[in-house]
Amino acid sequence: MKGTKSFMQSIKDKSPKELVSMRKKLREELFALKMKNAIRGLKETHQIGDLRVKIARINTVLKSKVSN
Repeated sequence: MKGTKSFMQSIKDKSPKELVSMRKKLREELFALKMKNAIRGLKETHQIGDLRVKIARINTVLKSKVSN
C-alpha cells in the first residue's frame, strides 16, 4: 500500500471523534465495494484489502488514544 507512513502520520494527528467518523466512512465504502464485488462488478479487488488495512490501522491508533 502506497503512502503508509503519511497515512499513519495523518491519523495520529486526528482526534478520537474524527477517527471514529473516518472509520465509519471507510466501513461504508468497504460495504459498497463488497456488494459490487459480489455481483462481479469490481475490477480492482485489491481495494477491499486496502480498506480493511486502513480500518485496522485506524482502530489501532484509536485504541492507543483511548487507553492513554
